[in-house]
Amino acid sequence: MLDDAQLTALIAAAAHVRQRAYAPYSGFAVGAAAVSSDGRVYLGCNVENASYGLSLCAERAALAAAVAGGAERVVALVLVADNAVPPTPCGACRQWMAELGADDMEVVTANLTGAITRYQAERLLPHAFQFRAKEDKEHAR
Repeated sequence: MLDDAQLTALIAAAAHVRQRAYAPYSGFAVGAAAVSSDGRVYLGCNVENASYGLSLCAERAALAAAVAGGAERVVALVLVADNAVPPTPCGACRQWMAELGADDMEVVTANLTGAITRYQAERLLPHAFQFRAKEDKEHAR
């Protein structure tokens, strides 16, 4: 579980990268920070596309950056958006978290007024689709 200092720094990083979001269609900018098991932080923001289905959520952008950076597991994911209540990840992002995150990955959502909500990833998507046995998942990378 993230301590207060870590959480404050990650929310600030996600809020900062949120400013780089490309969201001309929805106007809904989101920033995310993924923390790997070795403590490295990977950032992502949402990138929309005129063909909406090709858009990339901030959560998936941060998770993809973690994979590209060599992270073995993601232990925490923090996302920030300008919303009345802290936003929750979409279903596609929840599936990515189930695939790439540690079994006890913490997910923290925040808004720009300081409200936060904490989740365990497996509670956001119980019974997530798994192609390989859990034992094989650890050896897949």
